[in-house]
Formats: sequence, structure tokens, C-alpha cells
Amino acid sequence: MPAPDVSVPPRRPARQLLLAAAARLFYANGVAGTGIDAITSEAGVAKKSLYNNFASKADLVAAYLEARHTEWLELYRSRLENAGNTRDRVLAVFDAYLDHANAAYEHGFRGCGLLNAAAELPAGDAGREAVRRHKEAVEELLATHVLELLPGEHKRATELARHLSFLLEGATARAGLEGGDARLRDARLLAARMLEDL
Repeated sequence: MPAPDVSVPPRRPARQLLLAAAARLFYANGVAGTGIDAITSEAGVAKKSLYNNFASKADLVAAYLEARHTEWLELYRSRLENAGNTRDRVLAVFDAYLDHANAAYEHGFRGCGLLNAAAELPAGDAGREAVRRHKEAVEELLATHVLELLPGEHKRATELARHLSFLLEGATARAGLEGGDARLRDARLLAARMLEDL
């Protein structure tokens, strides 16, 4: 009989530990309210590890924003795989936001982590530009799916996608203030009704 494996599982690389710690702390306490010492302590690594992996706190914030964008895209793609028809593909965007709202955040749902971070960054900051690109990408996804419902009606599809985007962002802001997904569920219902007549 072979001896049981009592080896210690491999430790995650410092970069991953730091990014995960920063993500938790930035989302819970804000970018400005989270210092380097708190991040390294949460990650369980030396401060030197942070600077070996990130040139500055701004570099860490940029990596955090990119990771949040990638995380949302994964939620969306997962929902898209199960979407039946074109209307379901539009609603998959809303469902991905609902999944985000229902993730197990230590201090509860606080809204869109990207917008929360952007609100703390100064005008002209590269992080704000990254968040703008993410929001534009979400609106483009909506427009692509709506255009499938309205072939040849590019202007109307673009306007409806913008309307859906505003509905989604407003609902996310309210859901973040209230700490739950009720406003996002309402927004999804409104979006479904808007799509019924297409």
C-alpha cells in the first residue's frame, strides 16, 4: 500500500497572490484606501515581492482593472454558452452582471469594481481609460446581439444597445448602493420586455 501523499500543495506565485489580495482590498476599501502594506500583508508576501512584480501601485491597479475585465468576460462567455436564441444572448450580458453581483464578496456587493476604481482615479489616468474601454466593449456586445434581432437597422440597433447599456449601468450603480441584486433583476426584466417586440 503506497504511503499517503503528505506533501504541501505548491504555493501560488507572488504575482497571483498580490493580485488576488489587491482585488479583495481594492473592491472592499477602494484604491486610495488600500496601501501597499495592507496588500502585501493580505497576500502574505514581502514588500519586495510586490516591486519585483509591479513597477508601482499604479501598475498593480492597471493589472487589477485588466483582471476585472477578464473576469467579467468569463462570466459573460459562460452565460452566452447557455443562451438559446438571440434575445437570450442580449440578456446574457445582464446575467453576467447578476453573476458578478452574486459573487461571494467578503463585504458584500458594492457595484461595479471598475467604475468604483475609476471614480477614485484622476482625470486623464490610464486606469480611467481602461474602464471606459471595458464599458464600450459591453455596449458593443449588446449592439452586436441587438443587430442580430434588427438586421439592416444599424442605427436603431445602436440606439437600443445604448439604452440597454444605460439601463444596465444604472441598475448596477443602484444595486451596489443597496448591496444586492434586486435592481439588476428589475433591469433584466425591463430589457426582456423591450426585446419582446423586436
